[in-house]
Order: sequence, then C-alpha cells, then structure tokens
Amino acid sequence: QVQFVESGGDLVQPGGSLRLSCAAPGFSAEYYAIGWFRQVPGKEREGVSCISYNDPSTYYADSVKGRFTISRDNAKSTVYLEMNSLKPEDTAVYYCAANLMRSRCEVGIAPRGYEFSYWGQGTQVTVSP
Repeated sequence: QVQFVESGGDLVQPGGSLRLSCAAPGFSAEYYAIGWFRQVPGKEREGVSCISYNDPSTYYADSVKGRFTISRDNAKSTVYLEMNSLKPEDTAVYYCAANLMRSRCEVGIAPRGYEFSYWGQGTQVTVSP
C-alpha cells in the first residue's frame, strides 16, 4: 500500500533549476535512508543521491555533486532534491525510494536500487533549449 509519489519534474532550459519532491503520506520515512535515482530508457538506473535518517551522511553522484542538494522534512515524510545548473544529460525519469533495512547512507557508495522499496511512478525531468 505504501508508495512514494514523485513530483516537480518539468521541461527546463540548460542552467535552470527544479525542486523535486518525494512524498509517502502515512509512512514514517524519517527512520530510513531515502534515495533518489534516475533512469534513461535503455540505460541502467543510476543512484543520484541519498540522505540518512540520524546522521549527516549523504551521497551525491559525481555527475551532480555541487549542483544537486538533497533534504528531508520528517514531519511531512517528504524528501526533496534541489536541482541547479541543470544540464541536458540530467534528462531522465527521477524516482525516489526507501531503504527499509538501513538508516544511513553509505559514504562514497551509490545507493543500490535493489535495496530500496516503495518506488513511485517517477517524475520526468527534461533539460533542453
């Protein structure tokens, strides 16, 4: 029954910004590490970012580090991904999910999709002139 809902994707020009939201009403997401992933048709799913529950450990893929910022509002069981200086190569469907077995992101290690649950339908981000 629990499923995250991603929103905020849009068509944006290179250099623009978007703020993605990941929400699961009724789910206490604050206890779990939450990951953002993205996927382009025909390519492997990529772990973009991860935010921990009870420590400051986060993860950012090298391709987005310095441009994307992950945050969470535990009261709303919502995780955000602020995306700045967007590039065409950021174009993808973005997903979020919870790691029900882990509360901390692994430093320097991309979140592994098979460890995460409650995937939503994703939100499309398109970066194009």
